[in-house]
Amino acid sequence: MSTDSRFTHKIWNETELSKMVDGGIPFPMLSDQGGRIGTVYGVYNPDAGVNIRGRFIIDPDGIVQAMEVLTPEVGRNINETIRQVKAYQHVRETGEVMPADWTPGKPTLKPGPDLVGRVWEVWKPE
Repeated sequence: MSTDSRFTHKIWNETELSKMVDGGIPFPMLSDQGGRIGTVYGVYNPDAGVNIRGRFIIDPDGIVQAMEVLTPEVGRNINETIRQVKAYQHVRETGEVMPADWTPGKPTLKPGPDLVGRVWEVWKPE
């Protein structure tokens, strides 16, 4: 979502994004002209009239589970976003949690009294 119009998004997808992602991005881009949504999330810059780069992972209940706000000079890491989405999906499905540096396929932790003081035994970082 950005403060650009849907027409600008269409041209950007056709002329730029389609060269970086085969066929362009597979989801719609939303327009926030006027910055109403960006204001709610704290990323709208009224002096510049734009939303600064923000990434928000919102669960099916509408609760923000993760957020990252970056200045335009620093690009985002889509692999980290995908890793986090998969982690949140796994937590929601199983109740298990992810240790530091977790990636899909790596061991997860089942929270509970038996884990207290024993995380190091269960999670063995490489």
